[in-house]
Amino acid sequence: MTAAKTAKAAKIAKTAKKKEGTSSPKTAAKKTTAKKTTANKTTANKTTANKTTAKKTTANKTTAKKTTAKKTTAKKAATKKTATKKMASASAARNARLYAYSFASIYALYVQKIERKGRSREELDEVIGWLTGYRGASLKRALDDKRDLQAFFAGATLHPNASLITGLICGVRIEDLEDPLMKQIRWLDKLVDELALGRPMARILRASD
Repeated sequence: MTAAKTAKAAKIAKTAKKKEGTSSPKTAAKKTTAKKTTANKTTANKTTANKTTAKKTTANKTTAKKTTAKKTTAKKAATKKTATKKMASASAARNARLYAYSFASIYALYVQKIERKGRSREELDEVIGWLTGYRGASLKRALDDKRDLQAFFAGATLHPNASLITGLICGVRIEDLEDPLMKQIRWLDKLVDELALGRPMARILRASD
């Protein structure tokens, strides 16, 4: 090979080498675009991951709030139930004390109440007899033996029209009372109250005897 050919071959090789080391503008642009695309994808993935994390965080907070709300509701329900039990227990205790009073002691209070209003003991006895069936000797025995209210009403023969006795007495509506004994006591209280207020006997006895 001549020197000229050798020099030419070396030049060609050198040029090819430069071409290999140098990218064309289009190739560089493609590479840059590819890098940007990769960067955008990475950013998008991060954004998606952040959104997913945010959703999970929000979901967790919502779940926590619901759990707290449920616990609060359960706590309130338990507190209300406890309060109701305490009230029921207190009410039962008050009722038990009332039932233990002797009928004679209550009768004495009735007498004082109606006589102050100008009504007579005979009228009181008539009212008691109409509601309970205790008259004359049976009424006297109930007073003499000091039986309590529970025993007194246990031995009573209640008038068929007793359920017509309605309204408020001692701040309580009689027809709403659930305890039978308490309702019977309040029936008698109501009749005595009407007697003291001057209501005609026919109306007190519900126009039937």
